[in-house]
Amino acid sequence: METSTVVARDRTVAANPITKDYNCTSYFSTWFNQFSILIQRNLKEKKHETFNSLRVFQVIAASLLAGFMWWHSEYRDVQDRLGLLFFISIFWGVFPSFNAVFTFPQERAIFMKERASGMYTLSSYFMARITGDLPMELVLPTLFLSITYWMTGLKPELSAFVLTLIVVLGYVLVSQGLGLALGALIMDAKQASTVVTVTMLAFVLTGGYYVHKVPSFMSWIKYVSTTFYSYRLLIDVQYGEGEGISSLLGCSSGGRDRATCKFIDEDIRGQIHPAMSVGIMLIMFVGYRLLAYIALRRIRA
Repeated sequence: METSTVVARDRTVAANPITKDYNCTSYFSTWFNQFSILIQRNLKEKKHETFNSLRVFQVIAASLLAGFMWWHSEYRDVQDRLGLLFFISIFWGVFPSFNAVFTFPQERAIFMKERASGMYTLSSYFMARITGDLPMELVLPTLFLSITYWMTGLKPELSAFVLTLIVVLGYVLVSQGLGLALGALIMDAKQASTVVTVTMLAFVLTGGYYVHKVPSFMSWIKYVSTTFYSYRLLIDVQYGEGEGISSLLGCSSGGRDRATCKFIDEDIRGQIHPAMSVGIMLIMFVGYRLLAYIALRRIRA
């Protein structure tokens, strides 16, 4: 009788992973089993979605267009190069955020059904989803930058390329987090896509390229803009604090190209320290995903 009772209890625990009366070791073992199964499923699904021919063509076409448009741009052509850096910020802000915003709304029905049957915990589902997305989301931006960077003649140093790639990949993950958060909060694909479009438009307009003197009542948007921080970091990789290009153009000694010198003063010098930009982007990376998780907890199976 005692043996059959233990077996029955073990079967109950195995069938219901969210049962509360089993020990900590058993809980974590069950959690990791759920996580492992979910991440394998997610990788299979994501592989076909991320690397479908249309999406790959879109990224390669954009990289080639940018490469030919800014073909072997000169180091001293500051305005042109900043335009390229801002284009990269726009493309890799909009592309991942718009794709990510559909993730949770599209999975809502199956998510609620599986959660209702006690197949997994919310934390294992969420961690599998965001972890499984990471390697897939980083392949296409790497391909894009590998083509565009060398075609456009940006700083021809391996270290500069690697730093630029790190900035772009970090920016992609932050933008993806924004899309996940908005999708989880709204849980309607059409409404969420509209909101993320308007949000990214506001971020782009206040990103620091189109308008230097943003009206005071809108200036706060710049400091929550993912585009602003990535753009500043990309500039820092190429030009640092602007001393080198300023000296090359003779700005400090009344150089002839005063328009470019003014551009350097307004767009390259100061504004925000790179370490602060990195720190804020890390906060956004974690914060957006935490917001998405909290939003998913509101959904009752």
